[in-house]
Amino acid sequence: MQKYAIHNNIASSDFYNLINYSIIIKQILRIFAAMTERNELHKRNRHNGQYDFSKLTENYPPLKKFVSPNPYGTLSINFFNPQAVKALNKALLISYYGIRYWDIPKGYLCPPIPGRADYIHYIADLLNSGNSLEETPKYRCLDIGVGANCIYPIIGCTEYGWTFVGSDIDPVSIENARKIVTCNPVLVHKIELRLQKDNRSIFKGIIQPDEYFDVTICNPPFHSSKEEAEEGTLRKLSSLKGKKVSKAQLNFGGNANELWCEGGELRFLLDMITESRKYQKNCGWFTSLVSKEKNLNKLYTRLKLEDVAEYKTIRMQQGTKSSRILAWRF
Repeated sequence: MQKYAIHNNIASSDFYNLINYSIIIKQILRIFAAMTERNELHKRNRHNGQYDFSKLTENYPPLKKFVSPNPYGTLSINFFNPQAVKALNKALLISYYGIRYWDIPKGYLCPPIPGRADYIHYIADLLNSGNSLEETPKYRCLDIGVGANCIYPIIGCTEYGWTFVGSDIDPVSIENARKIVTCNPVLVHKIELRLQKDNRSIFKGIIQPDEYFDVTICNPPFHSSKEEAEEGTLRKLSSLKGKKVSKAQLNFGGNANELWCEGGELRFLLDMITESRKYQKNCGWFTSLVSKEKNLNKLYTRLKLEDVAEYKTIRMQQGTKSSRILAWRF
């Protein structure tokens, strides 16, 4: 962008007009980014484009009280309101995935569904590798850290007919996910939940000796401590609101085991790669989201040390947000 010098002979009114113009441009760019945020999702993602609030509120009327025109005349919700986000999730699951019942305990992670769906669709591409989706088998998947929301198995089951085992170290998450499954006929007999009793293990105690999974998926804890998680939330909220935010409110929720662990994402994934070698005959592909790109080189080094046959990074773009899936196999 060309830079313009402001000379001393410019009238003060013109100077302030330039400042105001700059502010307006920044606001327009921020709005444009938000409006197109879901336009770069996977081509099969049902959530490309703007939310159809007429359809969503018709299918889930409690969402109506959270929907209103934003300052630019577009229907939206307040994404800083956890209740509004939760209501939107319920409406999306009812409208697009045939889910009759879905709820999570207070304080637990309420995931942004469009981004979660992207992971599943890219995994479908990985598994099919050029084959027609209609001709491929119904894959069996392991979700490490299924969470109380059970969102990845829900999308994988309803979109592709896959079956899932979901594991978690939190008994509350397992019981809530189990309730979601039993209350939805479309999920019954397709999702099994298992409690990980050893918080130092990832696959051990979950994968049985004679079991086989086509793929494992994981959305690991990003942070190394509660304080780091709160600092990250404050930076994100300050950026979105355009002003400093001093109190962290997790609009998507999340408790300790969902958001942080000792050593953070890097330690978790290094351990996962090392442990995956012991289960190379039980799994086709191992995969995980990687939040921090700076961690990739260290993860690549560990993959080479474990002598994997192949590894790849799958890039995902969701408007202004970039994320990635790391996949490997032996």
